[in-house]
Amino acid sequence: MPTSKDSEVNPSYNLERIANLAQGNESLCGTTLFPSYSRTEQTSTNSATLGRTDTAVLTEQLATALPELRPLDLPAREATRAEQKLTFLRGCRLYPKAIAWSVILSSTIIMEGFDTLLIFNLFAFPAFQQRYGTPTPDSGYQISSTWQFALSTAAEAGEIVGLLANGYFADRIGYRWTIVSALTFLLLSILLAFFAVNIRMLLAAQIICGIPWGVFQTLSTTYAAEVMPIALRAYLLSNVNLCWILGQFLATGILRKFVDNTSQWSYRIPFALQWVICLPILVAVMFAPESPWWLIRHRRQRDAERSLTRLTRKGKVNIDQTMAMIERTNEIEKYLKEGDGGISYLNAFKGVDRRRTEIASMVWITQQVCGTSLMGWAPTFYHQAGFSVDNAFSLSVGTYGLAIVGAIISWSLLSRFGRRRLYLCGLSALLVILLVGGIVGTLPTSHGQLWTLGSLLLILTFVYNMTIGPVCYVLVAEIPSTRLRVKTVVLARTAYNLAGILINWMTPHMLSTTAWNWKGKSCFFFAGTTVLCLVWCYWRLPETFGLSYLEIDILFERKAKASKFHELRVNLESSGYFCIQNSAGEASTWRGY
Repeated sequence: MPTSKDSEVNPSYNLERIANLAQGNESLCGTTLFPSYSRTEQTSTNSATLGRTDTAVLTEQLATALPELRPLDLPAREATRAEQKLTFLRGCRLYPKAIAWSVILSSTIIMEGFDTLLIFNLFAFPAFQQRYGTPTPDSGYQISSTWQFALSTAAEAGEIVGLLANGYFADRIGYRWTIVSALTFLLLSILLAFFAVNIRMLLAAQIICGIPWGVFQTLSTTYAAEVMPIALRAYLLSNVNLCWILGQFLATGILRKFVDNTSQWSYRIPFALQWVICLPILVAVMFAPESPWWLIRHRRQRDAERSLTRLTRKGKVNIDQTMAMIERTNEIEKYLKEGDGGISYLNAFKGVDRRRTEIASMVWITQQVCGTSLMGWAPTFYHQAGFSVDNAFSLSVGTYGLAIVGAIISWSLLSRFGRRRLYLCGLSALLVILLVGGIVGTLPTSHGQLWTLGSLLLILTFVYNMTIGPVCYVLVAEIPSTRLRVKTVVLARTAYNLAGILINWMTPHMLSTTAWNWKGKSCFFFAGTTVLCLVWCYWRLPETFGLSYLEIDILFERKAKASKFHELRVNLESSGYFCIQNSAGEASTWRGY
């Protein structure tokens, strides 16, 4: 085995050594974990048993390659142990301020959920139709299908612009000031929607309002991922999905109150209510602490320490150990990426980060193609079965109430089953519901058939918001590396929006009697896309439950198969150990975790 002096003479030796250790061919403590293989055969060792030992060896070798991090080694490990041992209730006691700030920033999603559903439901308002529609011979004023598609997708186009801008500004001016700027921009943009005199002006308002919504879509997620400990991460990340549902619930409830109002205020007041939601959030966010991970990446250690102090209960969390963990993870990620550890969009498509970008993108695209676009059509089926318009809107309120219940139940499921299993089970359940819906759709149209379809879509809504909906936000925040988290999440959400534009165009054509007229048989199409997503998730989606960000980094560097992530978690909980070297160069064993 070469000595440490050899590595100083030949810097490239460290990378070669890490590659060998990652494959399990060498041990820092002087033993061989696996037989030696040729470079060609090393690729096949990715499927070998992955345990705590070789992960510990790799982390120790990284510390050896970066001697300036050796003083951080022990406190960083202690901080990781403390986080992984933390229970939910103790986490709530130690991090109450972090929970509060995460909830405040996540509440920006309420506005996006509010307005995206608002514009869709306003198409049925007589006053809105008369103001922005065109007269038709038999049906009075109507919003044409072309304009309906344009208005419903205009926000998504603006969101893509906001997403890409967010990836640039968040890494330069920080998360807090980026959200403050987006909220201020939205306050001004709502003026255009409120005073819109024609449909073109309303279209422009949707595009412009979509820009700050794009910022909210991802920055609230990345902020929660960086201020919460491991034990609380899933709860606060899945809360983003709950905020989305709350916005839709709020919009539906308000529209229910104005459904019988025939004046212009039936649609102007709902637009104005966005100011009521936006202003207090803006004031609160101005006082929010910046992400300590962002501050460490910009070498602002003192500010990061102050931020951690504001996020935790005073005197109850070891700030120095947590700082060591963040700084050590950041420096190791820079080293593994080589060069300057770049954080550009291009870096998200290089090396192992390409796989991480693929996983985050596919997890979000799956949300679009697993039948979620059908969920809002349940009231339509009930209306066709004999419900009045008022009762159809009342049913919509109940639907989103059911979604909220599902989102709350998901908190318990995430802690019991993890991410991967819950995602796969959710997709399997949605597949069954869609297949049954497709079969029902082939039956002759009747009140019973329409009632059944509407009820199946209600069940679909409940299952989705108990599994796929909340789990997605957890996965897309945990999968990226900490240095590229903003960029990776932005790219994944952009893929989601692009898929959404296509699905939003297809779904009305599937259900419209004047277009494809598939009606309930549309479920068969989404059943097919769900099968494809299910197969992909089985082979490519890893389990990140209970793992620190550094452990996730190491697993991706090793190119571990998706199933090996879960195996590592089990080993960590049962009989794992760290093999590190003390200052005298002697091997030590740290048990526990």
